[in-house]
Amino acid sequence: MNAIPVTAPAPLPQPLAAASAAGRTLVMGIVNVTPDSFSDGGRWDTTELAVAHGRQLLAQGADILDIGGESTRPGADRVTPQEEQGRVLPVIRALADAGAVVCVDTLHAATAAAAIDAGACMVNDVSGGLADADMHRLVAERNVVYVCQHWRGNPETMDTLTDYGEAGVVAGVETELRQRLAELDAAGVRREQIVLDPGLGFAKTPSQSWTLLAATRRLMADLGHPVLIGASRKRFLASATVPEAAADPLARDAATTATTALAAAAGAWAVRVHEVPSNRDAVHTASLWKEHR
Repeated sequence: MNAIPVTAPAPLPQPLAAASAAGRTLVMGIVNVTPDSFSDGGRWDTTELAVAHGRQLLAQGADILDIGGESTRPGADRVTPQEEQGRVLPVIRALADAGAVVCVDTLHAATAAAAIDAGACMVNDVSGGLADADMHRLVAERNVVYVCQHWRGNPETMDTLTDYGEAGVVAGVETELRQRLAELDAAGVRREQIVLDPGLGFAKTPSQSWTLLAATRRLMADLGHPVLIGASRKRFLASATVPEAAADPLARDAATTATTALAAAAGAWAVRVHEVPSNRDAVHTASLWKEHR
């Protein structure tokens, strides 16, 4: 195992409590410091561009910034933790210094540790700890919020791993997330640190992603944890757009906003989005609808 810097646990940060205080679903803005992300690769792949974009998302109403340096789209090239850290750490440091609540989007425990040292207070791990056996121990030691996503295979194989048997995708995802929760508990991660993500689009057909989105409230009730919904610009939204625009991720922003409203109405803890203003408005609209229901 790679050696991981260990420091004394800090008090649990506030992102989980913030949703309750705000009385609404939180908006997590995406900052991809990568050349190959599926919808905006290369647009923010320098420190200066990424920091400027993060500041813009904050000004537009993002509650959290999710900063990643490795694309996990199907077929994406892998990068080393060292290369990943070179991309994200200066951005995390600058935005945390500016007062942002920063989440690092990484599969690698070493990158997560370095990001926490740079000011991140959350770790978003799309593998749920399956990609790096050190991740759960790190999260326990550093006492940060951990987004544990449902994951099968890897970016090269996940599109072939969509068979969830007769029980169906919701039951299958819940079963596998319960396995991750047991592993987190064994590593000493506290329940109040954990957010779950059903992994829309990851080892899911478009129909399965829609089914999981519709089950947001059930997932929270069955698993007993806050849920993050990450639908933004994903391929399954193509079925909700006009056919001539279906192949363009940017043309899925209106459908993304609709999924945000649905997730917020169902009580999701947060939505992870590329474009903040319309999704911020969708969250507030859902809050007003629930208030006057």
